[in-house]
Amino acid sequence: MLGIMRKYKSSILIKVVFVIIILSFVVGFLFIIMGRDELGLGKSANYAIKVDGTTISFSEFQQSYERVKAIYGRNLPPELEKQLKLKELVQESLIEEALKVKAARSMGIRVSDDELRAEIDKMPTFQRNGSFDQQQYFTILRQNRITPDAFEKKMKESLLVRKALSAVQDKVTVSDADALQAFKKQNDKIELLFTSFAPADMTAGLTLSRQELESYLQNHQAEFRTPERVSVSYLLIDPRKLTAGLTINSEEAESYYQKNIDRYQGKGGILPYAEVQARAKADALQLKAVKQAYEMAADAINKHQKDADPSAVAKALGLPLFTTPLFTAKEQPPQLAGETEVLTKAFFLQPGQLGGPVETKKGVYILALKERQPATVPPLAAVKGAVERGATVEKAQQLASKKAEEAQTALAKGTGTLKLQETGMFGYSNTSVIPKIGKAPAIMETAFTLTTASPAPPNPFKIGERWYAVRLKGRTEANTADFQKVKEQLKQQMLPQKREEALKIWLVGLKKKAKIVINPALAGD
Repeated sequence: MLGIMRKYKSSILIKVVFVIIILSFVVGFLFIIMGRDELGLGKSANYAIKVDGTTISFSEFQQSYERVKAIYGRNLPPELEKQLKLKELVQESLIEEALKVKAARSMGIRVSDDELRAEIDKMPTFQRNGSFDQQQYFTILRQNRITPDAFEKKMKESLLVRKALSAVQDKVTVSDADALQAFKKQNDKIELLFTSFAPADMTAGLTLSRQELESYLQNHQAEFRTPERVSVSYLLIDPRKLTAGLTINSEEAESYYQKNIDRYQGKGGILPYAEVQARAKADALQLKAVKQAYEMAADAINKHQKDADPSAVAKALGLPLFTTPLFTAKEQPPQLAGETEVLTKAFFLQPGQLGGPVETKKGVYILALKERQPATVPPLAAVKGAVERGATVEKAQQLASKKAEEAQTALAKGTGTLKLQETGMFGYSNTSVIPKIGKAPAIMETAFTLTTASPAPPNPFKIGERWYAVRLKGRTEANTADFQKVKEQLKQQMLPQKREEALKIWLVGLKKKAKIVINPALAGD
């Protein structure tokens, strides 16, 4: 699991953190969490991921996943966890590591016992007074629940990967032609001809047929679908109204205190029972009332489940029966506002079924479905205005894109009667700001590859909401005599990036050839 994540990945910060996480297995800084199943695969899962002949167990995946969560905190909200794509990051890291290890072995790379021992010996974690300490080594591994064999196996794999990465990078060179191209990019000046098209320019006089509107509605059903709506009948058993008929003796009160002792904290620590006796008795009485309310609800549901008549249940319990208007999952009925458990249950109710008991802070609910209106896509007539607006924007975008493609084709051929603008001369800039166009990284990078023989790219560029078609108008080349003075310096500057690119290409190639199987349970949300 010693992933060496590359800079070409999407998020540098997350990847740097990820390096620390994966390396933590080797240096032993983080504890392996055992026996947890937050991912829902269950102990019966026989694999998490298969990469060619390598099987990554659920346990191994779980341990890595736990380390990732530890970085962000154990109480990471599920929404943020999903947004950060932590599960996908763990999958990607383990897959890549397995591929690298396999590739290293296929390259004939080996790690001797002496190399392994030397690498472990120099780890500060296992040193005492500046030297490797065997007792310290065994103690730290034992504390982290890692066996020496498992640790040394992973350590050897990390050294294999390190050697493989070095072997790939050591083959990389920067040619004189590469350096010259970089020199020219940094020092040449160019001027572009361009024209642009925006959807807003296409809407004047734009009309849509009924068929186009129907097609748009069909293709965007999710945007117009009305959500499912339900109405429920319910009754509420309020535990507070049951306390008058209940009693709590001293033994029950003290037993409650002992089981919930952490609730009775004072400035000096846990308060003695004698000081909180009345409070503990009241709390125990409240709990007893809640239990009785729950039992009453469960008993009533069992007795009336056959006829599933909520009014009969209400009559038997002597409680009022309430009915909500139709509501959606996002629009709560006022009388059940904030009762999340009840509202969630409402959407799982089936006709002829009593639901519950559902316990909340207000009491214990019994529910029955009154009416259900399924989610539907309304007819065009009901949403015509919104459909027209959406379809107009979409068609305008399509027209703008099409015109830009036609313009780019004409510019490439040097034909047509397009009305063109000129940027004026400009040099390459890391800010990617082009005169009269603005910030356009894609155009900036491509523009300096254009030549007199090949003055136009094959496709237009979408920058923001506007499409640009461009062509090289002129180029003022730098004095190449100066190139010889800076050639070697340029090569050294370019080498790290070339090495990173080589590693990226190598890894992409490994993935393309590999047979990767992810357990469906792991791949699910």
